[in-house]
Amino acid sequence: QVQLVEAGGGLAQPGGSLRLSCAASGSVLSITAMGWYRQAPGKQRELVATITRGGITKYADSVKGRFTISRDNVKNTVYLQMNSLKPEDTAVYSCTGLTPVGYTYWGQGTQVTVSS
Repeated sequence: QVQLVEAGGGLAQPGGSLRLSCAASGSVLSITAMGWYRQAPGKQRELVATITRGGITKYADSVKGRFTISRDNVKNTVYLQMNSLKPEDTAVYSCTGLTPVGYTYWGQGTQVTVSS
């Protein structure tokens, strides 16, 4: 089993920044890729960014150039640096850990609100 605990959500002004973190514990060696999803009220959940253990990253078009995902394999932690935030970035952000057999672990989610 793997436990994922997110931190760093909160309120930011448009144009501002927030940094999310997600610490993994338990059977962390079973995780290959880690990532972030988000879900806004009334909208479908969408993939924000992913990163493999080797550091290969992938981003949703809506966040390219503004968000950066990174990973510390020693601390078993993944980060999401969010810059130039927009009101449409408001959502619950959830951390994920993917195993080689395709099983996905989920964190509990953290609220990000972008508003003036």
